[in-house]
Amino acid sequence: MIELAWAGAALCVLATFCHIASTFLAARRFKSGADSVDVGEDLPPVTLLRPVLGVDPYDPLTLRSGFELDYPNYELIFCCADAKDPVVPLIRKLIDSYPNVRARLLIGQDNSTANPKLNNLIKGWQAARHDWIIMADSNVLMPSNYIERILACWRKDTGLVCAPPIGCLPNGLWAEVECAFLNTYQARWQYAADSIGLGFAQGKSMLWRRADVDRAGGIRALGAEIAEDAAATKVVRSQGRRVRLVDRPFGQPLGRRSAAQVWTRQVRWARLRRATFPLFFVPELFSGSCVPLLAGAFAASVLDISVAGVLSLLGVLWFGSEALLARVAGWKVTLWSPFAWIVRDLMLPVLWTQAWLSNSFRWRGTEMDLADAVPNN
Repeated sequence: MIELAWAGAALCVLATFCHIASTFLAARRFKSGADSVDVGEDLPPVTLLRPVLGVDPYDPLTLRSGFELDYPNYELIFCCADAKDPVVPLIRKLIDSYPNVRARLLIGQDNSTANPKLNNLIKGWQAARHDWIIMADSNVLMPSNYIERILACWRKDTGLVCAPPIGCLPNGLWAEVECAFLNTYQARWQYAADSIGLGFAQGKSMLWRRADVDRAGGIRALGAEIAEDAAATKVVRSQGRRVRLVDRPFGQPLGRRSAAQVWTRQVRWARLRRATFPLFFVPELFSGSCVPLLAGAFAASVLDISVAGVLSLLGVLWFGSEALLARVAGWKVTLWSPFAWIVRDLMLPVLWTQAWLSNSFRWRGTEMDLADAVPNN
């Protein structure tokens, strides 16, 4: 029993160290990043692709933001699979409202991959006039210097620049829980990995150079995985290049969320991570506070140390560091935030287990299965 207690203590200490280290690495990135950037005067023309499907409450805000960019030379292409989609009138109205922006709406579906989002984007990629292409989801809220901030992160060894979503404008407890997942958990780990040269792609905003995608076999090469961002990561690394993240990511307005919406979305992402990067997914069981704190409490009880004292110290270290990260990054922290962090961490081991139990999930009304993905040879 003593040996088991010391093993639990070691697990707790290691997990806590990794948690604090990831918080420090992410906070350092956000502290050094700036909202204003200078990328010089010789700016390349850019194509901005936005796939759309259905209408979300904040779509009028997020889609309009793409028309109000300060960038001097860009085109905006909306990709929609169905001419009867309810988002089509909104996009046509926006295009008419901004006649000075070169914007188009393309209708149709390719259906050559297992990824419906990628299938929707293929026509936009083929129609793009420029060599620099950004794919940005419809729920990304773009500041006026959105394109400049992404371009500023490109280096000679870069193959892709991405920006994780940061939850904003939450309404209610479950929207706060989604913020807890997106911000001080998922974004934290992504920026920590990027800080040590292990950046992963995130499909919310992706800047590509057309020649790099062509070298990999064209846009359909991103269909080699069920998730285009996982395929993108592998494509870039196979070329000996790096995925980089913008220093300050962009907001995703959340509004009201239900428990079912948060659960369904997190199960989908967990299953995608398990299928595409299984070796990285396995240790996720210990990435939240639940398992390490239970191991620490067990070790304290066996070693005759105050369990309440150990749990209090660990709680301060885990959640205090998250609060500090949010403050440095400029993300809103409310009275709900500590409770949302606890709910999230209680969900993480269950989500991790669920990820191994099935290959199926639902994405925007479409039933999908991980077994349908094209093997990545």
